[in-house]
Amino acid sequence: MSGPSHFFSESELRQWIATAVAEAFREKLDELFAEKVAAFVAENERRSRELSLMERVVRVEQELKALREIEAARFEAMDRRFEALDKRLSFLQWMIGIGFSAIALLVGLMRFKP
Repeated sequence: MSGPSHFFSESELRQWIATAVAEAFREKLDELFAEKVAAFVAENERRSRELSLMERVVRVEQELKALREIEAARFEAMDRRFEALDKRLSFLQWMIGIGFSAIALLVGLMRFKP
């Protein structure tokens, strides 16, 4: 027995070898392709999560900016209300002072009236 060439002709042997090599390459190629696809999917999932987190951060920052603007508007409104109250209280203070002065003047004049 000198080998498998006794059982097959040379063309059949070449075809059998080519088929076996092609099948081995196909299996290895399928395995490598599956690994590369899995790595690609994992990387894209990671990037997707990062992108999602960045979008969330941007939305939170926008909400915080909006809240700061609302807060600033409320403080400005409160300042205007306090200024208006201050003006009213100043006016009332002057009126009360003038009223007490007028009453004191009347009491003083009534004291000297015979």
